[in-house]
Amino acid sequence: MQYKIGMKITQANFFRIKSLNDVRTDAQKTQFKKNLGALDLILLGLGSIIGTGIFVLTGLAAAKYAGPSITVSFLLSAVACIFTALAYAELASMLPVSGGAYTYAYVTMGEGFASIVGWLILMVCTCGAATVAAGWSGYFMGVLTNLGIHFPATFTKIPADGGIINLPAFLIVGILALFLVRGTSDTAKLNAVLVFVKLGAIAIFIMAAIPCVDSVNWAVFAPNGFFGITAGASFIFMAYTGFDTLASSAEECKNPNRDLPIGIIGSLVGSAILYIVVSGLLTAIVPYASLNNAEPIAQALRMNGVNFGAKLVATGAIAGMTTVILSQIYGFSRILFVMARDGMLPSCFARLNKRFATPQTGILVGGLLIASVAGLVPVSTLGELTSMTTLSIFTFVSVGVMILRYQKPDEIRTFRCPAVYWVASTSSLLCFFLFTQLLPENWKPYLISLIAGACVYGGFGYWNSTMNPANIAARK
Repeated sequence: MQYKIGMKITQANFFRIKSLNDVRTDAQKTQFKKNLGALDLILLGLGSIIGTGIFVLTGLAAAKYAGPSITVSFLLSAVACIFTALAYAELASMLPVSGGAYTYAYVTMGEGFASIVGWLILMVCTCGAATVAAGWSGYFMGVLTNLGIHFPATFTKIPADGGIINLPAFLIVGILALFLVRGTSDTAKLNAVLVFVKLGAIAIFIMAAIPCVDSVNWAVFAPNGFFGITAGASFIFMAYTGFDTLASSAEECKNPNRDLPIGIIGSLVGSAILYIVVSGLLTAIVPYASLNNAEPIAQALRMNGVNFGAKLVATGAIAGMTTVILSQIYGFSRILFVMARDGMLPSCFARLNKRFATPQTGILVGGLLIASVAGLVPVSTLGELTSMTTLSIFTFVSVGVMILRYQKPDEIRTFRCPAVYWVASTSSLLCFFLFTQLLPENWKPYLISLIAGACVYGGFGYWNSTMNPANIAARK
């Protein structure tokens, strides 16, 4: 069914599509301050990506699934991510507007799909930040224990592990949410400092680990064969999440058409190299079975007698995971802002703080939700849900770039994905394959989350959308 409003025809259904011009008009009206340059974006990307993935998940995936072949798992995930990043870069250069994959789905597949993608992004930010906060808590408590400071176990463990709440995880999220309210300029400065700290910690680990390499630890390279490699790739896929958050920062970039592709691709390639190097060294200096703990990198150095290096690495890990939590709360609030601006969520999420020009309500609501999840939900469930939702989003983006290239081949693109149909198709297939590796154990919470998102859209978003013909008529 269609309604004709003047010269404009808008579909009154699930497939209402937003035009490129409408999206760009929204971006031009933005009230955000444009503070971010290319270097800021690369550092924001590194801050978003390098965290729990390198300091925690590397050890867990090696111990549970892949063994030393975790390096191949990281390479497989990196290929899928790099192909997806090329698609992201093209779309970001065309649509320099906050919203990322949500906005891309809106202009290619329609409002209903956009709502699903937006909900998936909120899930990624929530589960991803909560997973990292749990890892942050593990390293933080490890540092305090080494200093002779002990907290009651009931306040450092979730209920499923016999505690009441993981209080350190809850508090770090709350503190960072309050800091984010101050704006992107201060956040970018803090992020830059913490990124250099964690890169320094990784460099210390690499230098300390090289003399400790023992080929015996690689005697059984792939203990669980190809299945172990693919299962490991699926498990650690969330380690690469974060570069997609950059797309949500478009309206705060000085030159988004040029800088966003640089930030997305540069941060992802740099992270992939570090992941492969670190995972290879980690499994080469200790037996992979010993890495199933909350701080595998620091523990591996202790097992080799490098105690001082272990302390430095633990400190860097805390800094590294802090930047990831920061960026995920940031991404959560920006998606809430864009969806609310489109009428898909209550308008309170689209209001900016008058002093700092930040979406204060979205930041505080997101911070409270993420803190609660971090303090109460098992980290393994959170990590796998993060990977599943990320793989779903990447599939939508890969399909979307092909649709837009076919529908609007002459549209200006400051960055063009090379061999787009081959690259995007490969990305979609790889993401779908990795998704199936996680589906059997996690389909219930994944499906419940999607149903909740569909209910929000059906009960609120569909009727209040700025694309609803009744609302279009009311504005005229």
